[in-house]
Amino acid sequence: MKAAVLYGDNDLRYEDWTKPEAGTGEVLVKVKESGLCGSDIPRTIHGGAHFYPIVLGHEFSGEIVALGEGVTKRKIGDRIACVPLIPDRNDPQSQKGNYSLSKGYKFIGSRIQGGWAEYVSMPWENAVILPDSVSYTEGAFFEPITVALHALNIMKFEGGRDVAITGMGTIGLLALQCVRAMGARKITVFDIDNSRLDLAKELGADLCLNTMDEGFKEEALAFTGGNGYEVCLETGGVPVTEILCLDLAAPKGTVMFIGTPHKPVTLQPHEFEYINRKEIIVTGSWMNYSAPFPGWEWDMANYLFSNNKVKTEKLIDRKIPLSLASTAVADLLKPGAVKGKILFQCEK
Repeated sequence: MKAAVLYGDNDLRYEDWTKPEAGTGEVLVKVKESGLCGSDIPRTIHGGAHFYPIVLGHEFSGEIVALGEGVTKRKIGDRIACVPLIPDRNDPQSQKGNYSLSKGYKFIGSRIQGGWAEYVSMPWENAVILPDSVSYTEGAFFEPITVALHALNIMKFEGGRDVAITGMGTIGLLALQCVRAMGARKITVFDIDNSRLDLAKELGADLCLNTMDEGFKEEALAFTGGNGYEVCLETGGVPVTEILCLDLAAPKGTVMFIGTPHKPVTLQPHEFEYINRKEIIVTGSWMNYSAPFPGWEWDMANYLFSNNKVKTEKLIDRKIPLSLASTAVADLLKPGAVKGKILFQCEK
């Protein structure tokens, strides 16, 4: 088979690769569409892969074409989305249902070979069945949307709340659509890119603010009658918006950190004191799993897509053949060249 194989920093090659087989308890999947995730960027251009050579790709959909011994709950022809984490069931955290907090797990497209390939083998329970109404493109968005849904699950999100979301990348735009579908009252979003803010408006945001504009914070708070936001979702992993969420939060509000930080965050005393004086709940979210595995998040993703509650078309920068994957990686090095999700089409 063919695969896009990473050999080192910015060294991605489309070449022949050993086709996997479906082992005991596994299925063999013919990959249809596979996404380039933000977490793949440091792996491809900053030497961040666990080993080389490796086939990355953990956001993908496909069709089951073979069954391993003992598989009875999946069948050939099932259309599926990949659940990339393979938990170590003996780990104490896994036994509590905290699969992503455990040690010793495997991860398709990171710790083992992944979906930038024509075929992938995986445990049958890592293949979430897609109804006919859900496209393969939408299936490739199951992994990122469940990141947003996991955060909402952790915080026991309820409708009727005013919500602030910082960062209108893929996760932020998906989180926006999730909270809209789940009954949020007023939704305010923040970014520095007006085109992303325009898209957020189209997807259901009530107020879109550019954090480079003077007076944006005052406008945001005025939108809630001066009360602040009961729910603040931070998806950018940027110090300024991480601190902004503490400022915007309402008394007794919840600040949820979803974005992965890459720079130190320094709080001034008055900023830290927001937590005390407003009795804010500050929490974080890691990955997208709950018990029973893979969790409510994946069922909810299926519901949202099946009922047309989430739109992905304008979240996509481009769809290209897997053979051109290296061109996408090259564009990652050009500021502004990539706006949205890149999807690899893995069938010849």
